[in-house]
Parts: sequence; structure tokens; C-alpha cells
Amino acid sequence: MTVIVLTTCPAGLRGFLTRWLMEISAGVFIGNPSARIREALWREVHAYAGTGRALLAYSTNTEQGFTFETRDHKWRPVDHEGLTLLMRPHRETGTEPQTPTKGWSKASKRRRFGKR
Repeated sequence: MTVIVLTTCPAGLRGFLTRWLMEISAGVFIGNPSARIREALWREVHAYAGTGRALLAYSTNTEQGFTFETRDHKWRPVDHEGLTLLMRPHRETGTEPQTPTKGWSKASKRRRFGKR
């Protein structure tokens, strides 16, 4: 089984992939092509995706039962003791998490006490 997920990619690339795979949702393609066809499709995705992102997942004979490849994703696959995991990017040091404000919001006051 092969799954390709496209995000913000050209419509022509989506049309090309529908020759070999079935589009079950917008930008989500599934099918069971041979390894040679899968590699050719992935090369085409790399060539024509432009600024879009892509993810390829396919079944293999591993502990997890599948493997995946990414293109222009912020999360990147990392091998950890034979398992492929996704590493999240570190938060930027300049952005602090926002702390919730104390008390009632204006919308909740209107709901609770009526419009004023």
C-alpha cells in the first residue's frame, strides 16, 4: 500500500498522480503500485511540487510495517533504534507561550450577564 499526501501543490501534479493512484480526499492519494512506479512517482513529486509539501508512506518488511519520506516538512524523520520517528522542530527562542488572562472575557460577560 502506498499513500502520498500533498499540501499546496499544483493541480497538474495532482492530475498526474491520479493516473496511478486514487485520490480519496483532496491531496490524499492511495494505491498499490510497484516499487519502481512508486519511486518514479516520488521523483515527479519532487520535480513538480514547487513550494508545496509532500509525504510518502508505504508498506515494507520492517518492525513498524511501513516507512515514509517527506519533502519540505518541518517535522523530519529520524531513525531511533530501528524505528522511524518524527522529530519536531525546536520552538524559536523569541516566541514565548501566551499566558491566559485572568478574569472573564468580554464575550463571556455578555453571555452571562446579557448585552450591556
